[in-house]
Amino acid sequence: MMSHLPMLPILIPLLGGLMMLLPPYVGADNYARRRIASLALILLQIGCAIWLLLTVSRDGAMLYALGDWQPPFGIILYADGLAAMLVLLTSVLGLGITLYSCSGTDREGKYFHPLIQFQLLGIYGAFLTNDLFNLFVFFEVLLIASYTLLIHGGGKHRTAANVHYVILNLIGSSLFLIALGTLYGTTGTLNMADMSLRIAALSESQAVIAQTGGALLLIVFGLKSAMLPLHFWLPRTYEAATAPVAALFAIMTKVGVYCIYRVFTVVFGSEAGQLADMALPWIWPLAILSIAAGTLGVLASPNLRTLTGNLVIVSVGTLLVAFALRTPEATAAGLYYLIHSTLISAALFLIADMVGLQRGKAFDRFVLARRVQHQSLLGIMFFVAALSIAGLPPFSGFLGKLVILQSVTEAGDKVLIWSAILISSLAGIVALSRAGTTLFWRHPVSKDTSDTETISSWKVTGTTLLLSTSILLVIFGGHVLEYTNQAAIQLHDVQLLLDVMNLGGTAP
Repeated sequence: MMSHLPMLPILIPLLGGLMMLLPPYVGADNYARRRIASLALILLQIGCAIWLLLTVSRDGAMLYALGDWQPPFGIILYADGLAAMLVLLTSVLGLGITLYSCSGTDREGKYFHPLIQFQLLGIYGAFLTNDLFNLFVFFEVLLIASYTLLIHGGGKHRTAANVHYVILNLIGSSLFLIALGTLYGTTGTLNMADMSLRIAALSESQAVIAQTGGALLLIVFGLKSAMLPLHFWLPRTYEAATAPVAALFAIMTKVGVYCIYRVFTVVFGSEAGQLADMALPWIWPLAILSIAAGTLGVLASPNLRTLTGNLVIVSVGTLLVAFALRTPEATAAGLYYLIHSTLISAALFLIADMVGLQRGKAFDRFVLARRVQHQSLLGIMFFVAALSIAGLPPFSGFLGKLVILQSVTEAGDKVLIWSAILISSLAGIVALSRAGTTLFWRHPVSKDTSDTETISSWKVTGTTLLLSTSILLVIFGGHVLEYTNQAAIQLHDVQLLLDVMNLGGTAP
């Protein structure tokens, strides 16, 4: 009997989001109900994600065919170690931002909690689907929710940033559809496992067309992940969003990175015949340049939110470097770093908001402003986040960058990759040191903080939850790395995917 477990992470936010649009939860006086429902839903999602991860670890990858339409037909969900890990990561991040938003941010719009659920629905679906068309559908679901979340709370600044964000993503969606049409025309399928069989058997003329489709997919995923030169939208967009939304968006770039890992390993990987590893000549320089561009942006950032956005770009470049190495060891190291960078950058967005609300009109800009009232609490939070995201021991950032550096085996690659990662880490330390000094130590002689906003316990709880993962990733680092190694091996084993799909083919 087919297990319905892979479908639950999609059904729970779908039905929960719709439920919160019904009369018992709408209206200005029903915020408490929406908060309770939202927290219950996200806890249920975490429980299902843990259950899915444990099941996949014990029994191997799981296939779910909706309506019992077997591959390559119908809607196919595929839960392997990588998908299960990212579903759990997303749900933990969702809990942190939901807790933070209960402090009052959710009151700026009555549809905040349903939109968060629909956003999570799209992200879960993107991680679990094994069909490129359904990937496009889930992309649209998460993007439509993100359009509304970005302007949550209103304001000209958010509206302007949203216009650019919407236009860019509409262009990306159009390119995505063109790529799907091109690939379907040449291979006759959009199921990733089936495509991995057919792509290697294409004639030379068909391979050229399929290569065009693959190149368009790389552009689309590069836009979603903020890979250079398609990164320019990210700092402004993340700066404009409210803190919980910006923190949730930290996983959005990782969706693009995940798609690069999945599609260009399974479909256009080493077993794709004429199109084997077609993305590598582009990924290598763009990964290094993304790290460089993000590093320069970190040094030039005028406020903490923009600085954090540029750190996200650095993390994307680092993850693409791990992909470009094309070994299970490098992929496993990249997956560990992905978990760390997502949670800690999200926490830093929340910290920037708490600090900014206590500095008056200066907000989180690196200028002289009034003293932060809760200096010790916020200072410790910032210190932990800064050390972790800069890659200093004893936090997860250090271990994440260390395992990536250790996965580099070629002498020529070592020079380039070690230099890029270490220099970016040094620049991050310098920028974060300047930020901490300005935000917490530079203030007028007057210590009047009577009109500063107090910190809600909801905010502290949500942020502490995300920050604590940096310590937990070190304490349980051996177990996490063992799991990411298994997930990486599954990802690189295309024959395993074919066997699970029961396609009866043999990877070339």
